Amino acid sequence: MGRRLQRFLGEATKFLTVGGVATLVSLVLFNALVHGYFGGPGPLNDQPLAAFVLANTVGMVVSYRGSRSWAFRNREAVGPAGGRVAFFGINAVSMLIPLGCLAFTRYVLDLADPVSDNIAANGVGLALGTAARFWAIRRFIFRTPRPVEEHGPARPARVAREAGAPLPERAPCDLG
Repeated sequence: MGRRLQRFLGEATKFLTVGGVATLVSLVLFNALVHGYFGGPGPLNDQPLAAFVLANTVGMVVSYRGSRSWAFRNREAVGPAGGRVAFFGINAVSMLIPLGCLAFTRYVLDLADPVSDNIAANGVGLALGTAARFWAIRRFIFRTPRPVEEHGPARPARVAREAGAPLPERAPCDLG
């Protein structure tokens, strides 16, 4: 497998893991705000879109920290704020996808139960939004991969020669 494909698959796996944690945070918060957990409706039961935006804003903070410090740690971020402004902008725009799915289910299909809300926003909308975010974040925020660092003397001589680096001195063999 080529180095670029390996890097891509590694970043995609980490991105999806970070996204899974952020989604779990958003999912729990959204359901608490809209459907409640203790027998009654949540405080934003009649405002599911506002609840979704609030829950996913918290999820965005979780997602940024995980993306910056783990999923894309080997990439330089653009902009003076380390990509934060662009990251939150991309996430805000891509949030329109699940919001549209939720609004369609709620206001066109007139379905307001927890299963319908979660399939629309956190199922279909999440899958489409995640694909859009992964592409945009790699394209516009964490752009150029940092060079893979070689570690100490295990570096092959061929790689050192190609890079123009001096070869390490070898100790003379003492056979006698």
